[in-house]
Amino acid sequence: MSILKDLEQLAGELEGTLLYDDLHKTLYSTDASVYRIRPNAVALPKSTADISRLIRFAREHNISVTPRTAGTSLAGQAVGDGLVIDVSKHFTKILGYNAEKKTVTVQPGVIRDELNLYLKPHGVFFAPITSTSNRAMIGGMVGNNSSGTTSIRYGVTRDKIAEVKAILSDGSEVVFGELTSAEFIEKTKGDSLENKIYKSVYDELSLKENQEEIIKEFPKPEIHRRNTGYAVDILLKSEIFGGTEPTINLGKLLCGSEGTLAFTTEITLKVDDLPPAHSIMVVGHYHTIQESLESVVVAMKHHLYTCEMIDDTILDCTKTNREHIKNRFFLVGEPKAIMLFEVASHTLEDAENQANALIADLEKHNFGYALVKIYGPDIDKANELRKAGLGLLGSIVGDNKAADSIEDTAVELSDLPAYIAEFSAMMLSHGQEAIYYAHAGAGELHLRPVLNLKKTEDLKLFRTIATDVAHLVKKYRGSLSGEHGDGIVRGEFIPFMIGEKNYELLKRIKLAFDPNSVFNIGKIVNALKMDENHRVISGRVEPDIKTFQDFSDSLGILRAAEKCNGSGDCRKMPSAGGAMCPSYRATRNEKETTRARANALREYLTYSEKENKFDQKELYEVFELCVSCKACASECPSNVDVATLKAEFLYQYQKANGFSTRSKIFANNAKLNKMGSKFPSITNFISNQSLVKKTMGIAPERQVPLLAKKTFRKWYENNKPKNADFPNGQLYLFVDEFTNYYDVNIGIDAFELLTKLGYEVLIVNHEESGRTYLSKGFLEEAKKITDINVNIFKDLIAAKAPLIGIEPSAILTFRDEYLRLASDKENAERISQNAFTIEEFFKKEIIDGKITPDSFSEETKEIKIHGHCHQKSLSSVEATFAMLNLPKNNTVTIYNSGCCGMAGSFGYEKEHYKVSMQMGEDTLFPKVRNTAEKVKIAAAGTSCRHQIYDGTKREAQHPVSILRNCLK
Repeated sequence: MSILKDLEQLAGELEGTLLYDDLHKTLYSTDASVYRIRPNAVALPKSTADISRLIRFAREHNISVTPRTAGTSLAGQAVGDGLVIDVSKHFTKILGYNAEKKTVTVQPGVIRDELNLYLKPHGVFFAPITSTSNRAMIGGMVGNNSSGTTSIRYGVTRDKIAEVKAILSDGSEVVFGELTSAEFIEKTKGDSLENKIYKSVYDELSLKENQEEIIKEFPKPEIHRRNTGYAVDILLKSEIFGGTEPTINLGKLLCGSEGTLAFTTEITLKVDDLPPAHSIMVVGHYHTIQESLESVVVAMKHHLYTCEMIDDTILDCTKTNREHIKNRFFLVGEPKAIMLFEVASHTLEDAENQANALIADLEKHNFGYALVKIYGPDIDKANELRKAGLGLLGSIVGDNKAADSIEDTAVELSDLPAYIAEFSAMMLSHGQEAIYYAHAGAGELHLRPVLNLKKTEDLKLFRTIATDVAHLVKKYRGSLSGEHGDGIVRGEFIPFMIGEKNYELLKRIKLAFDPNSVFNIGKIVNALKMDENHRVISGRVEPDIKTFQDFSDSLGILRAAEKCNGSGDCRKMPSAGGAMCPSYRATRNEKETTRARANALREYLTYSEKENKFDQKELYEVFELCVSCKACASECPSNVDVATLKAEFLYQYQKANGFSTRSKIFANNAKLNKMGSKFPSITNFISNQSLVKKTMGIAPERQVPLLAKKTFRKWYENNKPKNADFPNGQLYLFVDEFTNYYDVNIGIDAFELLTKLGYEVLIVNHEESGRTYLSKGFLEEAKKITDINVNIFKDLIAAKAPLIGIEPSAILTFRDEYLRLASDKENAERISQNAFTIEEFFKKEIIDGKITPDSFSEETKEIKIHGHCHQKSLSSVEATFAMLNLPKNNTVTIYNSGCCGMAGSFGYEKEHYKVSMQMGEDTLFPKVRNTAEKVKIAAAGTSCRHQIYDGTKREAQHPVSILRNCLK
């Protein structure tokens, strides 16, 4: 209780924020590892003074400080039981580029890819590239000494350290940079903590016996990716300790120290010239893992820029991943493993010569049943497939998961084939066939057993395999951690890996830097047990969670949430493309990530003792800003579909707490519009009165959408053709609730366009889509609609009579939510296979030659497309591109525009208006404002069109209306 009062006082003393509620302690109790440790509090500091105050508080209360950036660490470095200090929100400035020194200075919360966007105009880049580079932050990369795919050419993060500004455990600020031997000796004089650190390092490493022990026991120096313990072996290269390098830099010791020595606040990095402009990737296809690894020894003689491996387990996961299935285009057959070999040059001709020489050498040694060359943007797609490896492994259904216990071993390249052969035999002795991927060219493969850590016997195997692998790595004088760090999962093995004498040396180094044991306790020295503090409890009784929707594809909603392994793809910035996660992009709060929502749901469904485990105010808080955009359903490599999880949560929560009047009104929007459409002018006048909007909790800045003077169904009854000829066959048009009451002109355009192109457009009396019910958690009502619509269409819809929809969020319910709600699952599935957005239908008919450019004018038009989020996730914006590109003189491009932020009723709700507009400002609004007035803007979503107008005062049109106006 006393620390709670002290935390309250501390919160008032900070410029930043201190969070110690149950939700935030839950969200920060995990990272991308298997571990779960609840902190006392989470701090979001705004200044170095804040960090000093937090360190002082930790020292006074004898608790730990755990530094954290993106929280993508795989070994458990970013979790701790004291104060977690998250610098990812406020310490995000790039402080400047020095062209003369070729260095850049940044705060630790700068994202690696964002840094390189800043550096590109200067012709340089920061080379280490992790698979998480679109959200991984420089502070975390320094803490882990990250490497990534380019290390074989450019080195690792430690090689790029010029200077580190940090706060020591006594709260003092220091700078660790390049020093001559004389300058280093001068630093040892004095009584400050900084002086004592320099003196301790000097005294320890000057001893001949310590030097000899380090050289004898540390990993081979030829292994450039090594993170075992503190990098004292690197310091021995300096002249002051008998080496050849004229300077010494303790910043390199901090690199890889996992925040256990000091708290980094500013980093100056050396940068490299941009890589050559022309790259070619040779993809080797292999029947066995062993063959693929033997080929690496040959391939690495060809001065590669990257040399990466992916095994068939990961490749199989891409077959069911919406985002990455398109990145499989280069695969030939069903390889057991592939290698991605990349060469580069300043001329394409030389790159071709290099690639051909590589292929010839591999063929000479009979390596690979197929060797495929890929170019340009296709290389990026292949690399994205490799980067997604970890996340894709999370999509494996069930409790068996690819567990990180031996993730990160590295050996000398020449030892790799023999090491892996022994490793594979050892794994088979444990009944395991491991997963292999990543950095073969650096002698490092990410190796994972598949275990169910909920089972006691598998938890024991978790330790047994880790121990056996440690002995095997030691045999080859390898590094147990190549790039991901020791953390909790490997820290326990450091004494064995480097010898007890060296381990005692590390403990003395730690004591010199951190005499009060403040920084990230339980990592590197006095490490926590690797088989304790897991996020799943071994031997537990699995909670029985009853849900309204069908989650059998994930073996229940809890396992659907458990797919999230914390890799943090949902923290990527707008510059990285895609839409996930719009609420995080708008707020930069961890609470608004896909990861947070999955983690919170997992936590409360697992540990809550309530009868209704969904009845948690914390869950309501974490889901509140989720706009159900569905981006995570495709962009999250683990396929964590938070929109579906949210719909279930809202239903279960509101069963216990009641449905608000506003939610009832929004959910029953179609029914109310049916009544209001009898007198549309009166309805429109009343609904837009200030008092009505205030009573409803609608943002005063919004105009409530106006009902059309006549519904689309009424128009159709008066205008359906009689006795016409339809050479292209028939289709059923789904009249969604938005088209019927608001966007009648779009419905007319669709009907007339299809009819003029020779299609018989049939409209039957069906129910609304149920989208408004789904978005507000009214699942019982949504199920009734689902069952009625499935029953209506089951005998009508077929390949030759498809169901076509105008509003993406409505028609795509047939392909998504209906499959979880329908009583008649067989017919729901069959209908889903023949339900298409109108753009998808057009693309198919264009390919089949039924719709040609001859039907359209040759007038010159320029069009920009903004895709609806559901369209991006469940369909394809490329279909819109194909449709609008049909007229000969149309010039069509697709905005990289993320989520518009309206999300149905979300953007109309008073409390959500600002964040809704911020979502639009992230990417969409600036692009629209920069679009010339003569350019037409296409947006299939009714919400998107309203949001574009509210944010930019530009009128966007449905693609159907644009194409209708292109008809001859």
